[in-house]
Amino acid sequence: MAINFPKWLAVLVTILALNLFMPVVVAASFGLNTPSIAIHASAANLVTTYPSFADLDLTPLQRQRLQAVLQRRNREIQVVLDISQRDELRHRLHSGDSLNQALTALELQPEQERLIKAIEQLTNLKLRALLSRYSSSSFIN
Repeated sequence: MAINFPKWLAVLVTILALNLFMPVVVAASFGLNTPSIAIHASAANLVTTYPSFADLDLTPLQRQRLQAVLQRRNREIQVVLDISQRDELRHRLHSGDSLNQALTALELQPEQERLIKAIEQLTNLKLRALLSRYSSSSFIN
């Protein structure tokens, strides 16, 4: 099942919009005075820090599914970057930088930053769904 580019882009834009505007809507509905600096401070890091999967008690199939989500994230990030940025990213990752450090060192356009942030948010949602499904299934068994 292939997802065409306009649908994929629409999903990413929707997730990004919800994450950017939802704190403002919630704060306004409760009458809170939320400064915009606090809302956008979380956008400083491009890549979410994930928990160590080695510490989790997962089956090989569960580990494989989590790894597949992360590999898909890597492929989607590579699509956003141009050839020179991909080479620079690869070099920095091989020299020991984390993904966030390597992406921060690149000279990304604002649109590239937004797309990478949306990819990360989507990946984070997928990982949470997988981990919650595994944790709930372990309680049932």
